[in-house]
Amino acid sequence: MYRCPVCAQVLTPNPAGLGCVNRHQFDRAREGYVNLLPVQHKNSKVPGDSADMMQSRRLFLNAGHYQPLSDALNALLASAQPATLLDLGCGEGYYSNRLQQALPDTTVYGLDIAKTAVRYAAKAYPAVKYSVASAWHLPFADQSFDAVLKLCAPCEPLELARVSKNGAALLAVSAAPQHLVELKQQVYPQVRLHSEDIVQIPGFSHRHRQQLSYQLQALPAAELMALLDMTPLSWKFKPGQKHEFAATRPAISLDFYLDLYQKN
Repeated sequence: MYRCPVCAQVLTPNPAGLGCVNRHQFDRAREGYVNLLPVQHKNSKVPGDSADMMQSRRLFLNAGHYQPLSDALNALLASAQPATLLDLGCGEGYYSNRLQQALPDTTVYGLDIAKTAVRYAAKAYPAVKYSVASAWHLPFADQSFDAVLKLCAPCEPLELARVSKNGAALLAVSAAPQHLVELKQQVYPQVRLHSEDIVQIPGFSHRHRQQLSYQLQALPAAELMALLDMTPLSWKFKPGQKHEFAATRPAISLDFYLDLYQKN
């Protein structure tokens, strides 16, 4: 399944991890993941979400607030009956773990550029095959996957098409217009809603759109703070403003598009 991120040759298992014929070696960490992110593919010294963002996301997701989204995407991907599935931008593994539980006959792979998140995911969910890598240089062989989950994860579309089998399902999850609108109203004088447009992805045809909308009511202040801190909107709040907002325990709108595509 894996290919070398340096020379694109096949990676084969060895006692230490994975290696290719050109002697590029990638050791397996004690948590079980492999780091396939060469220095030339990094965009910063510590790429991806920070440890603080990851911890906030863990707290919020493990409280179950996004379980309706997880259940919906599990159902859509189950209809593809995939033997292999890639969770692109898997973070700390919440969605890939629930996918593995919902689809026990599927081999699930999780990939993220944030090493801290992948380390936690691999330790917490050993049934999923995790790797640290760039979504712009996917370390997988051509036509490896029957299905791909892309949950708000930027990537290179040509790479996405390359690693997907012909006819493979791609589920792209994005923010719909009203998503977190109450948070935006706190930091922007005029709120710009998310687009309703269906994104065209080269190599794939759009098949179906499902919208999932619901509200969170009277969240505990700690969980609302975690929601704020796991989004880029956190940086827009003035000092003290987040705590004041969290103390009011407002209703929060969650609004998602689940767009299902098929590899041409």
